[in-house]
Amino acid sequence: MLSVYLDGIIVGLLASIPLGPIGVLIIQRTLSKGRLSGFASGVGAALSDTLYAIIAGFSLGVIIDFVKARENLLQLIGSVVLLIFGFFIVSSNPVKQLRKQNRSSSNYFQDFFTTFLITLSNPVILFLFLGIFTGLSLLEARTSAGIFSGGMLWWFGISTLVNFFRDRFNPRRLFWVNRISGLVIMVLALFSVVYAVARMIGANLPELVG
Repeated sequence: MLSVYLDGIIVGLLASIPLGPIGVLIIQRTLSKGRLSGFASGVGAALSDTLYAIIAGFSLGVIIDFVKARENLLQLIGSVVLLIFGFFIVSSNPVKQLRKQNRSSSNYFQDFFTTFLITLSNPVILFLFLGIFTGLSLLEARTSAGIFSGGMLWWFGISTLVNFFRDRFNPRRLFWVNRISGLVIMVLALFSVVYAVARMIGANLPELVG
């Protein structure tokens, strides 16, 4: 039982390591709002990953077919949401965020929930877990507790490491980190939007030609 749990932790870590736009968002929140905000966001991502791992691990064909049939639409919606988040980050003032943080407690549930929804809107994660389970012969590592623990360990480590260097960022540096991270999220989201739209058009082309 312990070995299965440890294998689950490995699966959770492998799924979380590719940073992508979610990782950039969590790093930005850690720098702007503190370690707890970044970790709360990471917990949201880890929970969403765990749900996809449960679906992939138990091979629920009907659900997989349902998600696969709407993969492009779900990816488009998630990418647009990320694009909006990226624009919000670019246009926000991190110095004001720090002052708010000093005056009042952050809404950690909001940080958790928004990251959870954004990660959940990316169905590619489902096929990532299918690849991990089959490619590494870890079909037994389907324990949700282990996978969730692996994801939480990763985001705890990232938020703690980033927060360690947080004090070295003066307002000017933090301003540029905010701008750059927001732009990176927007660029990645735009690529994802274009890719999803191209696939949707490509899927509909045979019907139009026919």
